[in-house]
Amino acid sequence: MELENVHGEVRSLLDLIEYQDGAVVSRTLLKKQKGTVTLFAFDQGQDLSEHTVPHDALVYVLDGTAEITIAGVSHHLKAGDTILMPGNQPHGVRATRRFKMILTMIRS
Repeated sequence: MELENVHGEVRSLLDLIEYQDGAVVSRTLLKKQKGTVTLFAFDQGQDLSEHTVPHDALVYVLDGTAEITIAGVSHHLKAGDTILMPGNQPHGVRATRRFKMILTMIRS
């Protein structure tokens, strides 16, 4: 079910995506010209390799734990933690345990 079709309905972010063994799963919740909101579920040990994007991105960890590296500096996050990944800075994400996050990217 696309969230765009359920405006005004209360949803649990944790229930909108499931873990998959050995994989990173993503689901776009909102995609607009000025930004996106994407939900991710990482199995333990899975990662998004270091990359750079031109836009700021805000990560909020919903479940589990992760290591996020920004410009060579490692940050350890747990459920309830958030971090801002600045645009044009290399960053990567690794699940130290299974974890779910919501990524909000602003394009302006």
